[in-house]
Amino acid sequence: MRQSMTGFASRSDEAEGLRWTWDLRGVNGKGLELRLRLPDWVEGLEPLVRAAAGKRLARGNVQVSLRISGGDDEAAAELDEAALARVLEAMGRIEAEAGRRGLVLAPATAAQIVALRGVMATGQASRDVTALRARLMESFEAALAEFTEMRGREGQALSGVLEGQLTQIEELVTRAAEAVEARREEQSEKLRAALARVLENSDGADATRVAQELALIAVKSDVTEELDRLTAHVAAARDLMRDKGAVGRKLDFLMQEFNREANTLCSKSGSSALTQIGLALKTVIDQMREQVQNVE
Repeated sequence: MRQSMTGFASRSDEAEGLRWTWDLRGVNGKGLELRLRLPDWVEGLEPLVRAAAGKRLARGNVQVSLRISGGDDEAAAELDEAALARVLEAMGRIEAEAGRRGLVLAPATAAQIVALRGVMATGQASRDVTALRARLMESFEAALAEFTEMRGREGQALSGVLEGQLTQIEELVTRAAEAVEARREEQSEKLRAALARVLENSDGADATRVAQELALIAVKSDVTEELDRLTAHVAAARDLMRDKGAVGRKLDFLMQEFNREANTLCSKSGSSALTQIGLALKTVIDQMREQVQNVE
């Protein structure tokens, strides 16, 4: 199933006298970037969360947060005197060094110091978290499944949009081919007229050389290759859409190729009708590229 990179999931559970909630939020990203906000006292949780997420997710900026509440130890937060002493000593050294360099630092507030990791110790830190960690991971796996399911639903809707845009591109390429045929006789007549004018006004001109130059102009205005490549790109995009893996990067690259051919088509059009089709192609391609940015 095609996956979108956007999604959200939230799951709450309880065990061991504690209640917790997992929140997962995902947006677009070039690769997979996990931003975790987990309680420090549940040791060993972060690598497990990263490993589980890495198995299910290939791309996207994903924020994972865990809030735990409840339990008899929850209010037992106390100041860790040793940690506070280390922090204050470090702050003193930093301020002294800044003073020697002529720098003035803003004073730190008590709230900022208390918020530093390790300054406040809780009763949770001394408990055995092995069983709790296992329950938390079971809960996270369930939340992750809900998250990927939502990304799948988004991806399915996105696939429908992309298929529709590919059909539009295909139809415009067909119209462009018809416009090329329609301009063929007109283009030939213009070239013959240009050749006649050159020969009439250029005594001693090499007729063969002039004809070759005009033929070169005709070749430069030929858009057959561009139309063929656009048709091939449509087929390649549809093949990627059927692929079960993460194809967002490949589709994004393919959109660059679509855009390149549409630009060349416009520059070589030689007729207002073909130019209008080329501009319509560029519009659809730009719209499709925006959607492709959401594909995992």
